[in-house]
Amino acid sequence: MAIKIQRLPSVLRDTGFSRGTLLRRVAAGEFPKPISLGSGRAIGWIESEVQEWLAEQVKASRDESN
Repeated sequence: MAIKIQRLPSVLRDTGFSRGTLLRRVAAGEFPKPISLGSGRAIGWIESEVQEWLAEQVKASRDESN
């Protein structure tokens, strides 16, 4: 299975977060941590972790409404 990496613009689009909100949630341990993409400042998120996090949010939202 190939690991797919999402860059910041894609994660922001998928979550609807602002950059600041996303980084605060990462720092608070409320969102998956990014990985380093080599030297420099390039980072990305493992797509499956982001999708799993989103699925958990949907499930929690649905459970709260019942």
